[in-house]
Amino acid sequence: MLALPRPLTAIANSMALPAGLLLVGVVLIGLQLNLPDMTGRSAAMAGPAIATLAPADFIYRPDGSFVREGNAIDAPLLKTRLPAPLTIMQFQVSDADYARCVTQGACAPAAPQNVGQGDIPVTGVNYEDAIRYAAWLSRQTGQTWTLPTDREWAFAAGANRPDEALGVDDSANPALRWLADYELEAKRKTASGRMPLPLGSFGTNEHGVADIAGNVWEWTQTCHRRVQIDAAGIILTETPACSIRVLDGQHRAPMSVFVRDAKSGGCSVGTPPANFGFRLVRRPSWTEQLRTMLHI
Repeated sequence: MLALPRPLTAIANSMALPAGLLLVGVVLIGLQLNLPDMTGRSAAMAGPAIATLAPADFIYRPDGSFVREGNAIDAPLLKTRLPAPLTIMQFQVSDADYARCVTQGACAPAAPQNVGQGDIPVTGVNYEDAIRYAAWLSRQTGQTWTLPTDREWAFAAGANRPDEALGVDDSANPALRWLADYELEAKRKTASGRMPLPLGSFGTNEHGVADIAGNVWEWTQTCHRRVQIDAAGIILTETPACSIRVLDGQHRAPMSVFVRDAKSGGCSVGTPPANFGFRLVRRPSWTEQLRTMLHI
């Protein structure tokens, strides 16, 4: 039986890796080997521009429709923290980048809808389109790219993150919350329907992430859910609906996974978003995790 030094044994246990595989990883990292690509490519495609965010505490209002004693309420504000650094695309996936995936037959064409000018974000894409692009980019770069979760997107949005709380409890008078929601939706409609603008048009936030919460809403991997809580804020029931995913932008928008354009319908609640696009996060490989843990 292979015996590892105690520090490596602890790392193997924490990563749920066989001891032999861990030892091979250490050797490969130490030698800095560049293994050949199994697809026969001589070199991987360069990855997109990224921003890397260090873990930090932040205040987050979780996704979902929250209900207490049968009445709609604002989601609670929670203090949370991502467990590891977050590496996210600095810009949304561009029309030109997405077109390369289409040309290679790995992605479906985006739905013709809004047409901007210059280097613009791709729009007219649904959740499945974004997933296929992430798989294609992962193959091209040799890295692992996925859609962010709603919580990751909220962290990356920083000061641009919208707060959708109405500040009205409808347990006493349901009409008050309905009126507050009506006023909010009326304000949102004035900002809808704009053409996608060139990358960088909405500036960069404090994390170095550009155009987040601009006029392109971004798909996340988070399923929409209905959450019932009690008077103490404890979750009693949680019902996910993964045929509907969360789009994040100027406001959250639960959206059916097959819809590419809000004008065709499919938005389950509220004002439909103007444009559907996405950006991806890069997940560290196990060798990168090992380097971090070993301080290599």
